[in-house]
Amino acid sequence: MNGEKSVLLIFIQAQSGVDGASLLDAQSGERSLFGAFRDATMNELIKRAQFAIPPLSLMILSSITVSGVHQEICDLRFDALPLEGRWDLAGISVQTGAVKPAFELAARLRQQGIRVVLGGPYVTIFPERCRAHADVLVIGEADDVWRDVLGDLVSGSLKREYRADTFPDLSVERLVHKDALRLKSYFTTNVVQTTRGCPYSCDFCNVHVLNGHRLRHRRIDDVVRDVERYLKEDKRIFFFLDDTVNADEAYALELFRELIPFRIRWVGQATTQLGEHPRLLEMFARSGCGALLVGIESLSDGSNFAHRKYHNPAIRQAECIRAIRSAGICVYGSFIFGLDGDTLAMPEAIEAFIADTGIDVPGINLLRPIPGTGVFNRLADEGRLLHDRLNHDAFRFSWGQEMLYRPMGISLEEFIPAYTDLTRRVFTIGNALKRARQAPVLRSAVLMFNLLYVHMYALSRKDLTRQHDELSCSAASVPDALN
Repeated sequence: MNGEKSVLLIFIQAQSGVDGASLLDAQSGERSLFGAFRDATMNELIKRAQFAIPPLSLMILSSITVSGVHQEICDLRFDALPLEGRWDLAGISVQTGAVKPAFELAARLRQQGIRVVLGGPYVTIFPERCRAHADVLVIGEADDVWRDVLGDLVSGSLKREYRADTFPDLSVERLVHKDALRLKSYFTTNVVQTTRGCPYSCDFCNVHVLNGHRLRHRRIDDVVRDVERYLKEDKRIFFFLDDTVNADEAYALELFRELIPFRIRWVGQATTQLGEHPRLLEMFARSGCGALLVGIESLSDGSNFAHRKYHNPAIRQAECIRAIRSAGICVYGSFIFGLDGDTLAMPEAIEAFIADTGIDVPGINLLRPIPGTGVFNRLADEGRLLHDRLNHDAFRFSWGQEMLYRPMGISLEEFIPAYTDLTRRVFTIGNALKRARQAPVLRSAVLMFNLLYVHMYALSRKDLTRQHDELSCSAASVPDALN
């Protein structure tokens, strides 16, 4: 079509963590050629086999149709930036952990005369930090305002800012298409969200900050139609991207009852409370649930309560996990070591808990104070951050490549070795094979995850050990530096 406007929607991977392992170690010149090749190969496997699902937010935007506009998605995990074409607008979703590369890309595009719109979580929380880097800002969930952006692009009346003053009504049907995706680039393209918002207030999480505390639901009929449509294009596993897929038991019961006839296999995120709701647990299993990520965080109520996490009492966690696994569902158990209230006894307790419950894939994370969360502001006010609170680039969201704060009651000289020793014991090839053999389902996937974690946590230990050595040298030269 003559005069048709071309829009490029760009996904940028985080600079560290699961999308780019061991940023600090990559900056070192100490690795051998073989080590560099091995790490690069493993990182590519991680992207393509473990975490490579398409960005749902960009799928939603690319599915909004406006006459006179053509949209494409560029996923920089796999795609080269297509600058040979003429783009009238480039949209970048700015994730926490990818702020610097997003701004750098925006500058590059603008230098070439391409107008740039920035949106996403970081822009929503910190719009004042983003205005200088874009021609247009989209603040908030863009489901309703993106059509206005495209319409104004066509009419030549783009505004500097579009703000979603209210949360989108998810009960309004919005078909999400895969036309803009290269399906074979991903582990699966069957990504579905049924609700948004979170009823909880954990201070290390920004979901309730971005999406509100009230749970908003899509109509069950719409979700079922999505599943039916997606199966025609991709028969692989489904990812339900709800932050807590069991948050509303009545809704989840009805939804997954309706999905039983499709005989899909799916994974999602849930709380350990699922283990105390046998009807819902049975429905999850019957509808094809193969694995759930559950946020255990600390095994101490005091530590969880210090971070406003009240909904999974420690005394019941083990039994809940056993119940989930007994229903034939694998458990990815996510821990955070370093919460306020944790002590040096916690690593031994975590190791014993993993062995006792048979968790199929353990994830042992460091507390990551993400800008915009309650814990970030509190740690900054308490003087416990290791970087300037205004330097958001320093607070990458990653697994465990570096400490970003001082734990409460544990010195860094003690904390880092305690964490690295724990991951060295938990993530071994022998444990990976054992967990795969004992997994109720998806044994090959469980093996893959665990073997990749053996690699990833080994990289994190290198970075943390280097940081520990640097801190020790600094403390030796300035005795009160860490006090």
